[in-house]
Amino acid sequence: MNINQTAADMIASTLARQFVSMYYVDIETGHFKQLVTPHVTGVSGMPEEGDDFFNLAKENAPSFVDAHDLDKLLVVYDKKAILKRLDNFEPFIIDCRVMAHGSVVHVRHITLLCDDKKHILCCLENIDEEYLAKEKQEKDLQSAERMARLDELTGIRNRNAFLEHSQKINEAIISKKAVEPFAVLVCDINNLKQINDTRGHSFGDEAIRKASRIICETFKHSPVFRTGGDEFAAVITDGDYENRDELLEKFREISLKNGRTRSGPEVASGMAEYRPGIDKDFNNVYERADAEMYENKKNIKANRALASIKKTGNPDNLITEERKRLLDGMFDALYTVAGESYIYLNDLRHDYSRWSLKLVNDFGLKSEYMYHADKIWHDYIHPDDLESYDEAVEAVLRGDMELRLLIYRAKKIDGTYAILSTRGFVLTDSTGEPEYFGGIIIPH
Repeated sequence: MNINQTAADMIASTLARQFVSMYYVDIETGHFKQLVTPHVTGVSGMPEEGDDFFNLAKENAPSFVDAHDLDKLLVVYDKKAILKRLDNFEPFIIDCRVMAHGSVVHVRHITLLCDDKKHILCCLENIDEEYLAKEKQEKDLQSAERMARLDELTGIRNRNAFLEHSQKINEAIISKKAVEPFAVLVCDINNLKQINDTRGHSFGDEAIRKASRIICETFKHSPVFRTGGDEFAAVITDGDYENRDELLEKFREISLKNGRTRSGPEVASGMAEYRPGIDKDFNNVYERADAEMYENKKNIKANRALASIKKTGNPDNLITEERKRLLDGMFDALYTVAGESYIYLNDLRHDYSRWSLKLVNDFGLKSEYMYHADKIWHDYIHPDDLESYDEAVEAVLRGDMELRLLIYRAKKIDGTYAILSTRGFVLTDSTGEPEYFGGIIIPH
């Protein structure tokens, strides 16, 4: 496989790692190219590249889509309907059933409008596990009384159930009855609002579901509750209580890995044990756990400080020819995806970047290849926009968000300021550490 193809695969998997297939489609011409090879055998049937995507998709759909879902899926392949639904950049999402070698597979078809409004990404996600879990949950929720105590999104117990459970413990503590040893775990998903704002509430909902699964799988013998939008609590008892320190450490390691690799939600956590004779009620324990959770949240952010992530270039850290070839190959792949927009890609290990020639010429940069390009580009940004620009870049590099939209002004070679929209992203190495920082800059 040539380097450009490898780079394209890296970028595609980074931007859409949850999809089982992805097609990049020119809306006007219908030309399409496959970016992620389908790994749900028998589901696609579309070629890797071709023309007239919309008609080919309509012709191909009846061969694998369940007849009951065919009409709603065909709407996805209607050009006018797509443009109408995606005009505000909201994803067009449809769940349906498909046949794969005689078996029914539940999939989610997601259509996204690219920033140039000339292309779309047609993505397919296997949601069989999600569907089966939801189907099982629906069968379990047979009574209104039980439903009132379960969280609809995650299937675990809700705030009402938590209040009832904690009240029983509280009554035992106040009445000085014997109380089995327990601890309280408090969890909070980091940056859920940013996920909702930048990627949509469907991604935010999935982060909540994944966080719930991680908590439940780690503390298997304890009741877990969703107590708010991004908040969870668990009452740690029995075997989990005996191993509470080891389990908390394991849980935090999973969370940190998620933050590094962007493979799942990053969750801050705090735990406190009940102290007989000292704690007057359940709330005393909860408040200590909550305070520890906030300390953990601060530590997570501190550990992801920009200085520990970004590698600065210096005379002893000059980029090698091999690394430069890798940068060029990935840049070419990014250019293919971005089209006519300005683009840049920075090798964080050497602080060496490449910038599109159009951007270099329009703004008078000294070269398309530069060390310390972040410091150089700083001089072009309008002084009133520097603070928000620096905060956004540091947020992306810390892993707080992906593909954040930032609008700012930069001075062109003729002295005038251009209004630019930038979306930055980070590519990580095999260990999950940030290795490349890139962006697509769209002039207005």
